[in-house]
Amino acid sequence: MYKLILITLLTTILAATYPKPYSVLGDVLYDNAVHIEKLYNIDECKLDKNKIKAYIKDLNETKKYGYALERKEANKDKKVYLDKLRALSKINDQYLRDAKAAYSRSMKQNNYKLFTKIINSGLIDTQENKDEIIDYYYKHSDDINASGVIESVLAEDAKLKARKEALKRHNRTKKELELEKIRRIRENDRIAKIKLEEELQLNLDKKKREIRENQKKELRH
Repeated sequence: MYKLILITLLTTILAATYPKPYSVLGDVLYDNAVHIEKLYNIDECKLDKNKIKAYIKDLNETKKYGYALERKEANKDKKVYLDKLRALSKINDQYLRDAKAAYSRSMKQNNYKLFTKIINSGLIDTQENKDEIIDYYYKHSDDINASGVIESVLAEDAKLKARKEALKRHNRTKKELELEKIRRIRENDRIAKIKLEEELQLNLDKKKREIRENQKKELRH
């Protein structure tokens, strides 16, 4: 029982990290493995399934070699591991190109099933192609199943639009408040000006009355 728990724990730890030697190159390959493996089930890509299976197997063997190299086991050579990674990297890049070609072909041929599968494979850079994916989806939304990665892209776009709209409303409200403040200042200035003019007129009328009173008194004398 304890042995089984130990094996499970060890497997979990190994799955959580990749071999440290040449990790810059290796991590990309190991990360992409789960996505490339999905190509196996996409018949529309017209790829050799045996080659995909062989690639994944070779990649897993190479990963084990990398762990052994990290543990400094005997007969494990860093150059051998690096050469393996370089060879696998070329195959990885070819599968990425195949995925991009299938993505472009799916839109040209309006192959909605392929479009959905290839995007959900995770091999298409959704950030780089976000606008194109969203535009194509909305043009053919009745025929496309918006699930998985596509759903995430749409949700992210909706959140971004919501944030932009909220910012726009905030800026509009801020501008409206500023305009309202300006209107209040101008109105207060207008009222103050009228009040000042009225006071000046009252003072002027008072002086005129005083002058007339003084003139009347002088005439009486």
